Amino acid sequence: MSRSFRIYQKKRGHRRTGSGTLAGLGETLFFGLFLLGGCVGLVAILATLVIPEWRVNNEFGETTCVVRGKELVEENGTEGPAYRPEITIEYQVDAERFSAKTSDIAWASSQDRQAQQAALDQFEVGGQYRCWYDPLDPQVVVLVRGYSWWIWLLLIIPISFICIGGGGVLYRAWHWGKSAERRAASAGPISLRGRDSNGESQKAFPTVPSPTDMTNSPGTTLRFRLPISSSAIFGLIVLLVVCVLWNTIVAVFLVDVVKGFLEGRPNWIETFVVTPFALVGLFLIFVLFRQLLITTGVGPTLLEISNHPLYPGRTYELFLSQAGRLRLHSLELSMVGTEAARYRQGTDTRTETRCVHRQSLFRREKFEIHGGVPLEVRCRLDVPVGIMHSFKSDNNELNWNLVVDGKVAGWPDYERSFPVVIHPEPSGGTRP
Repeated sequence: MSRSFRIYQKKRGHRRTGSGTLAGLGETLFFGLFLLGGCVGLVAILATLVIPEWRVNNEFGETTCVVRGKELVEENGTEGPAYRPEITIEYQVDAERFSAKTSDIAWASSQDRQAQQAALDQFEVGGQYRCWYDPLDPQVVVLVRGYSWWIWLLLIIPISFICIGGGGVLYRAWHWGKSAERRAASAGPISLRGRDSNGESQKAFPTVPSPTDMTNSPGTTLRFRLPISSSAIFGLIVLLVVCVLWNTIVAVFLVDVVKGFLEGRPNWIETFVVTPFALVGLFLIFVLFRQLLITTGVGPTLLEISNHPLYPGRTYELFLSQAGRLRLHSLELSMVGTEAARYRQGTDTRTETRCVHRQSLFRREKFEIHGGVPLEVRCRLDVPVGIMHSFKSDNNELNWNLVVDGKVAGWPDYERSFPVVIHPEPSGGTRP
């Protein structure tokens, strides 16, 4: 399935403006490149600097070496000459003798010649000193170990890219398909309800959730445009964070495994340990992209209602708009009530949820939605008499939502939820 869009679209009269969809895709790609660059940079720094330094201080074996030569090596850099000490040593590991040129694991150079010369002068030719070798490859050896503060400062760069890129991608996902009215309403509340906007009803029914956040956005066809539940966006954010962290850690160990195979010294134990974690990482990437497709690939779903909050025994009008270029097996709008109960079991707090009511309001099967021509449907919502009102306390909740379920051909199914509040009958039987 693909969604078509125009590079230019008509705004008013004969004026033309750039496509919002194309601009959104470009902005998402821009931040996506930031995110990808940050992840690649973070993995590279961890694999080439952080992990090797940690292994020197925790995994390298200790032995004694003899210094056979030393020199201060000068390197030509973009900002002038840089210097690093290079020391030739001989050492023995398990009755096998080795000779190598070494200093620290990072081969760090500096423009401060005096400091590097002082580090070199600590070693005398012919003297015996402690050295540390890699048990996996004894030819890798160092004379100096410890932790370099500049490496940790270097991590700020890829982490900043990840934060900027990840934040931009999530921002675009959050605003994808939202109308101008909804974005304007998000910037500040709009007073639309008159008498209902004050706290009188809330004082009379303190356990009934306030409907204020659901009535601050005006509709274009009916009175109110209902906000979409943020649970899907929150889940996408959590999934992105977990996916990035998991795959970054796995990539560090995976680089070491691949490096061993390329150098002809495969570590099968490490391979068998890392493989299931790598498969889990691939699964997380699949789930993340699937959720991104559902969030951004399907067109915006808008739902408007004639009045709010709802009261038992009353009838309301609904307006549903589903945009995109879709071939659907079915599209259904339902009113769903979900009960949640929290209780303690030992030292743990558990939450159980179940659906207590489902009422189908609209359903259509086997149809297509063409690009630029959204499906627009009006239907009625009859709130049953005697139905339980919305309720929220410390341990129990009863939440009501208008849920749109779409089963798309060749595309992941999607579900979009719009919370509503069912209010109990006011005292005296009068309704606003």
